[in-house]
Amino acid sequence: MELCSSIQNEAIGNYITMRGGWPIPVAGGLWWLSLAAAGTELSTYNWSLTAFVTSGVIFPLALLIGKVTGAKVMGGGALTSVLLPAFISMLLFYPSAIMAFYSATELVPLILAVGMSAHWPIIGWSYGRTGLFSAHAVVRAAVVTALWVAYPDDRLVFIPLAVAAIYFITVLFIRIDVALLRGKLRV
Repeated sequence: MELCSSIQNEAIGNYITMRGGWPIPVAGGLWWLSLAAAGTELSTYNWSLTAFVTSGVIFPLALLIGKVTGAKVMGGGALTSVLLPAFISMLLFYPSAIMAFYSATELVPLILAVGMSAHWPIIGWSYGRTGLFSAHAVVRAAVVTALWVAYPDDRLVFIPLAVAAIYFITVLFIRIDVALLRGKLRV
C-alpha cells in the first residue's frame, strides 16, 4: 500500500507541476483543426498523405506553446519512464493506417483518430488521472466511429473537427482538475 500511495503522490505532484501538460492536447487540437480545413479541399488520398506527413509537428508545436505560455511540457520523476512505452504502443497503429491507405483509404481518418489516442490512458495513469485521460480516448473513439458511419461524405471534416473539439474540451477539464487539486492540496 505504501508503494501505491508513493506512486500516486508522485503522479499527482507531476500533474500539478506540469498543469496537466495542457500544451500537448492544445497542439493536437490545432493539428486536427488544420486537418478539418484540409478536408474541405483534399481528396481522401491527399488528406491521408497530408496527415501522415504533418503528424510529426504536434510535439514541436506543443513545445512552442509551452515555451510561449511558460507551461511545462516535459516533466521529471520516475513515472516519466512510462512515456516511451506509451508512445511506442500508440505508434503501433501506423501499420494499420498505412495498409488502409493502400487498400481502403476511407478508413485512414478513423484509424488515425482512434490510434493516435491509444496512449492517453497510460499518460493519465502517469499523472494519477487515469479516468480523465481514459475518458478522452473512449469518447474520441466512440464519437469518431459514429461520425464515420453517419457521415461518409463529410468524414474528412467532421472527424477532425470532433477530435479537435474533444481535445479542447479535455484541456478545459484538465485545467479545472488541476485548479481543484491545487486548492485541495494547497499547492
